[in-house]
Amino acid sequence: MQKVLNGDRVQLKIVGTDRRGRPEGSIVEVVERANTYIIGRLLNENGVWIVVPEDKRIGQDILLAGSLGKAKSGQIVSVVLTEQPSRYSQPAGKIVEVLGDIDDPGMEIEIAVRKFGVPHVFSAVATKLAAKLSTEVLAADLADRVDLRDIPLVTIDGEDARDFDDAVYCEPVKIGRSNGFRLIVAIADVSHYVKPNDALDKDALERSTSVYFPRRVIPMLPEKLSNGLCSLNPDVDRLTLVCDLIVSASGEIKAYQFYPAVMHSAARFTYTEVAEILADTNGLAASQRQSLVPHLLSLDAVYRALLQARKARGAIDFETTETYIVCNPSGKIEKIIPRTRNDAHKIIEECMLGANVCAADLLQRHKHPGTYRIHAGPTEEKLNQLRTFLKQAGLFLGGGDTPSTADYAELMDKIKLRPDAALLQTMLLRSMQQAVYSPDNIGHFGLAYEAYAHFTSPIRRYPDLLTHRAIKAIIQGKRYEPKGIDASLLNTTLSTSTRRQQVKDKAQGKMKPEANLTIWDALGVHCSANERRADEASRDVEAWLKCYFMRDKLGEEFTGTISGVTTFGIFVQLDSLFIEGLVHITELGTDYFKYDEARHELRGERSGKRYQLTDRVLVQISRVDIDARKIDLRLVSELGAANSAKEAARRAGAKTPSGKSKINADKNKVLSVSDQTAKATKSGKYAEAAPVKARSPKSAPKAAKKKR
Repeated sequence: MQKVLNGDRVQLKIVGTDRRGRPEGSIVEVVERANTYIIGRLLNENGVWIVVPEDKRIGQDILLAGSLGKAKSGQIVSVVLTEQPSRYSQPAGKIVEVLGDIDDPGMEIEIAVRKFGVPHVFSAVATKLAAKLSTEVLAADLADRVDLRDIPLVTIDGEDARDFDDAVYCEPVKIGRSNGFRLIVAIADVSHYVKPNDALDKDALERSTSVYFPRRVIPMLPEKLSNGLCSLNPDVDRLTLVCDLIVSASGEIKAYQFYPAVMHSAARFTYTEVAEILADTNGLAASQRQSLVPHLLSLDAVYRALLQARKARGAIDFETTETYIVCNPSGKIEKIIPRTRNDAHKIIEECMLGANVCAADLLQRHKHPGTYRIHAGPTEEKLNQLRTFLKQAGLFLGGGDTPSTADYAELMDKIKLRPDAALLQTMLLRSMQQAVYSPDNIGHFGLAYEAYAHFTSPIRRYPDLLTHRAIKAIIQGKRYEPKGIDASLLNTTLSTSTRRQQVKDKAQGKMKPEANLTIWDALGVHCSANERRADEASRDVEAWLKCYFMRDKLGEEFTGTISGVTTFGIFVQLDSLFIEGLVHITELGTDYFKYDEARHELRGERSGKRYQLTDRVLVQISRVDIDARKIDLRLVSELGAANSAKEAARRAGAKTPSGKSKINADKNKVLSVSDQTAKATKSGKYAEAAPVKARSPKSAPKAAKKKR
């Protein structure tokens, strides 16, 4: 491994197998180098200047070639590699940028964007092109657009939101003799300003997504667009692409249509404000927005209808606790608190799901390629692990080798009152695959949709921008095909699970032949890879901040829950801080602990002690390693009474509430749509009812059975 760095592509020669039967190989040739720039800390060791990489996956220090310039020992620097590693020499490089001291405000973000290769500086051409754009909507921009400026569309976002890419409006309408709703979801028309292959588009494609850090965002588009022209700010005209839906009182989408429009946002609401108004329509908050209260009540009513349809279809309500970091002015963590979700969040989620489903249906109807958001069912390996685990708990997942979402939902309904519900839910979640972008629509298992696409966030997601272009082409009777894209510049990194699945698919002849791959396939892989890159960078910054926050808490004791079990120890999430640390296996005692993969537990051979997911423990902070982003814990004691009671209750099949609040993440929502039609109101003719179906279970579920 001396001749390579993390990410290098190599050719291997298989030389044998290890004691566990895994193939072993030796490097024959380095085919492609992955690292040009490396971020690290400048140190002097015995008179030799080196740069110690911040990325711990890079195991070799970089020898410094050339002068230090203004850099000082201990500072964070960026070096360009002038010499790649070989079997007989270390990698070498020159300092090209001095970032500063490790304790400087925002340094953790500067490190992360370079460590993970996140583009964070717009090209000069893109900056110049953005500067040329008008600061307001021009008269020429209004051609062939529906004028919705008399409709009181509003935006509903978090208190700290700076860009608003979606606005909503709802009013009651008649569908034949029945009551229903007209729901308008207006999305910023980014494609009007960002043209294919211009400088803005190239920079947006390179980034593929905005990256969110505590107190800072690396946007996909320049601020003039993301916070200006494409942000649906109140009291100004803005260009939008609209999904206009007719929804029945029972929550079925009867019809929809898409069209370009111009709108004038009537108000910028926060989730908290809307929740307060809905809770008390005669209160102070409602009195300040009196003219908009009826429309908010209509939005709440259509949400209730959509919620009714979702429950009828059996959506899964996973019980999770989301948190967010509160930082002080210097950018360091002040506290970590649970994120409270209210009905206003759910209103927006349901509206966005409806628009996304209709967008996917439109692509399907017109056989137009696009980047669907797909989510495959559980793999055979994960399914076997899950069934083995469930068997130990006396449970069974239906569906055979290909369980449906309804089978998962039925099981979730059975376990929600069990004392070990949190553990079982965690195992169900871990059995699922990661959602990705692809032109090959295989449906969305988690949402139980036959077709699903991202449409509602073109300011911060490139796949949404592609969907907008495809929809506009369909409206104009044309076909959009991405052209002029240099495929060699696209990110082709696959996740480990995807690579493994591809190997299996290739062996079974299921893999798509390379000759049949299109630019849409490449864009799907690129956007999925950059989404993972953004998530990794965000997690790295959060881990750094948490370590910095914990460094003055050495020796303090906290109660916590086991959140992960591995061969080398247990991960514990601390209750009051929502921070995770590792209790190494050597800290568990003098016993020999064996890892049981099926039960996700460590069990002592001599003592019989068991440490399993969701067990409660008391731990002490023993070590904080900011460089490695790790917090080491020492086990003080098991919270024996709680564990014993839980285990006894589990074996007896006792049912007690888990006590956690339910949070319905948008990935768990299900929206049903019928095949009926309805007449449009105000804006002309709607498309025939969208045949947007949930993925069908193998057999019709009983009335009490939940489907996802």
